[in-house]
Formats: sequence, structure tokens, C-alpha cells
Amino acid sequence: MEWQEELDKTFRRLANLHALVTKPEPKVGQTPREEVYKKNKSRLYRYASSRRHATPLLFVPNLGISRPYIFDLLPGGSFIEHMTREGFDFYLLDWGVFGPEDNDLTVEDCVTKILPKMAAKVLESSGAPELSVLGYCMGAPISASFIATRPEVPVRNFVDMAGPIDFAKVGLFGLWLKKEYFNVDRFVDTLGSVPADLVQAGFKLIKPTMDLSTNLNLWWNLWNDEYVKGFQALNRWANEYVAFPGEFFRQWVRDFYQENKLYRGELVMGGRPVRLENIACPVFVVGAREDYIAPPACVRALVDVVGSKEKEYVELPGGHISLIAGRGAARHCWPKVSGWLGPRS
Repeated sequence: MEWQEELDKTFRRLANLHALVTKPEPKVGQTPREEVYKKNKSRLYRYASSRRHATPLLFVPNLGISRPYIFDLLPGGSFIEHMTREGFDFYLLDWGVFGPEDNDLTVEDCVTKILPKMAAKVLESSGAPELSVLGYCMGAPISASFIATRPEVPVRNFVDMAGPIDFAKVGLFGLWLKKEYFNVDRFVDTLGSVPADLVQAGFKLIKPTMDLSTNLNLWWNLWNDEYVKGFQALNRWANEYVAFPGEFFRQWVRDFYQENKLYRGELVMGGRPVRLENIACPVFVVGAREDYIAPPACVRALVDVVGSKEKEYVELPGGHISLIAGRGAARHCWPKVSGWLGPRS
């Protein structure tokens, strides 16, 4: 009977509520890996796979904000695990956790120094003549800037997952960071960096009801053991923010958000103009329909400006995080990415 089923769920909710408070958090990041290279805070990790595809894949996530284990959250719920099972030679760039000693790091350093070195190490480690690059969130515009200014680097494919390109269309963050409202020089000169607590506050302000809806969803699904396990892992990640280096934040806000130099073709990195039309490799762009951090319009803009003959945009259900992590990601996004990359690798 229906009332008996609901009563059973209530008892399971109470049991799981006790477990949620008393039991340790589930272990994250369990896909086997090895450290290939390290420089200062940055690490390059290679994940074990059957390597059915000859072209290695360099995954470039966001810098700062959050930890990269969101991409390898739990067994059976891991983007990295999915890609290795699909036979990709998968490399992750972990930018690291920043402190005051890193405040001089700039976007330009990432584009002209760190990424070229990491790409070279991927080629050296894999023994392959080419590599593919996958950028997520801010990792996508950083990767696009790298590919556009380094034609000598043999990039076979480029994938942009929820990465903003036209910053005139980034929504609320773009409004908050407009020059008339936000003086980035005064901010960085005063604080030196963007502390992790301030990063967290910014993301909570953009959707103030998120904590309420998250906890309501938890209560209604508290009877489900697998849901609770996933919630614990995701909630840990969602509350483990990472600081922004000061000079990186200054350049990121001024050149990308306030002046939209990347999309307008006015960005210069290492003395080289960043022209997105110089990207000629196949390009695959994935936007998330409910993404309020990188709305679909600002992500889709990449296919309009690259010089690639082969380029494709898909818009999938989900938000900025649920595009890459969770049951919806496993159902919609991961197969799309591996399915597009596979025949081209």
C-alpha cells in the first residue's frame, strides 16, 4: 500500500540522517592515476586506461574556485572514469590550491607558460604526435587563447564544455563586474587576492536559494542510499572553495569580463594577438541549458568565431555543475563528449 511505502521511506530517511551526521564522508577521486609532471602548484596527472584511442586528451579545468575532484567524484559517477573506460589516454591539469605567494600569477602566465609546458609533457609522456584539449569553465577560454596563439603545438581537437567566450553575455556575474560597479584595481590592491570565503560568498549570492533547495531535495531523497552517498561527496566539494591569485583575478576581470577582449579579437598574450579565427582544428562546444554562470549564448559564441571547418554546438539539459557531474551528466553529456572525440582521436 502507498502509506506503507511512505512509512518505510520515512524510517529510511531517519536512518540515513543519522548516518549522514555520524559516518565519514565517502572517498573521492578513486580512479588510478600517476603524477607525470609538477611545477610550483600545478600538477599533471595521467589516468590509467585501455588506450583504445591514439590521441591523448589534456583536460584543463577552472583555475581557483573549486577542487578538480568533481570530475572524479565517485566510482560510477566520474567523468574521468567514463573517459578512461572509453579508452582515452586522459591527462588532468590540476592548477593547485593558491596562497598569498601565488598572487603574481596572471592569466598570461597560464596561457604562455603553464599550458605550453603541460601540452609538451602530455606529448612526451604519451609518445603521440598530437593531443586533444578539453577546457571546462574558465579552462575553455584559457585553452582557446593557448591554441590560438600556438599554431606550432599539434592540437588535433578542441572541446569547450561550459566555457564562456563572449563575455557580453555572461549574465549576472558580468553585470556585477562592470567597470561602473566594480573597481578591480582597488579590489586587488587592497586585498592582494580573492580569499576562498569571498569566492564562496559570490557564488552563493548569485543563487541565494541554492542551499534551501539543496536541503529540501536531500530530505525528499534521504531514503535513497545512493542519493545520500552522492550528496555527501558533492556537498563536500561544493563547500571546499579555492582562492584566486590577485593578478590573475585582475587580468581575468579586466580583459575578459569588462573589456571582452577575447571575443573582440583585442587580447594579447605573450606579445601574440589572440585571434580565435586562427583555431583551425575540429571544435566541439557544449552548453548547459540552465547554466547561470556561463549561459548558453556566451558559450555558443565560440563556433561563430573559430576558423575551423568542422565545428559543432550542442545544448544539453542541466546547469554549470550538473553538466559535468551527477546522473544527468552521465546520461547526457559524457557520452556526447566521448562519442564526438572517439572517431577523431
